[in-house]
Formats: sequence, C-alpha cells, structure tokens
Amino acid sequence: MPGSAQGLYLIVSNIEAARADLVDLGADVSEPFHRDAQNGLVSGPDPERRSYSSFASFSDPDGNRWLLQEVTARLPGRVDANETTFTSSAELATALRRAAAAHGEHEKRTGQHDANWPDWYAEYMVREQAGKALPL
Repeated sequence: MPGSAQGLYLIVSNIEAARADLVDLGADVSEPFHRDAQNGLVSGPDPERRSYSSFASFSDPDGNRWLLQEVTARLPGRVDANETTFTSSAELATALRRAAAAHGEHEKRTGQHDANWPDWYAEYMVREQAGKALPL
C-alpha cells in the first residue's frame, strides 16, 4: 500500500553530502537536525558531529517516510559492511565450512559442545573477512 512504510532509516556517513545528493535528484529533504536534551529537535547537524546524532527526513514518491541518520563510527559489536561482505552464496558457503572446521577445533580444545555455535561462527566469519584476530 503506497505510503504505508513509515520511519525507514537510511544510514549515511555524511548527512550534508547525502542530503545534497538527494536534493540534486529532486527529493524534498528537510534541513539537517539533531536532538538536544534540553530543547528537543534543533536545526542543524549535531554540533559535535557525534555518530548517530544528526538526521534529515524526506518522503519517497510513494509517500513512504525516510529518516537519514549520520553514522560515522559504529558502536562496539556492530559489523562494518565495508569489511564484511560476501559476493555470492558460494563464497558464504565456503566461509561457513572454514568456520565449521575452526569451531570443531574449538570444541576439541574446550572438551564440550558449544550450544552458541551460530554466534561463534558469525564472530569467526566477520573477523576472518575483516582481517582481524580469529577467535580460539
């Protein structure tokens, strides 16, 4: 149903540049704004440019409402899509096989079944793709 999706988020790394791009494409985008603990919504991006704190809004041609949100640094535990993407199901399957083999070694070291194996696999795969130290 047109216009039925409300409160959709579009995460951007630079609120002003993203807004300008959308305006250039013909979208009617609000001016950037942020939340102030004492004054509520305040015009302009967050003065400290804190991540998750600057917004702008617009409606698409179908009437769905979008909120641009500037995210410059992910909160701990969040995945960086620039470091962790799979280009095909075959690539993902291969990564799952590597994680399964490594998890088998993990269970041998601990001597017990790991009921949280999906979490372990996910952590392994994200770290492997990002080039970070692998879990033991």
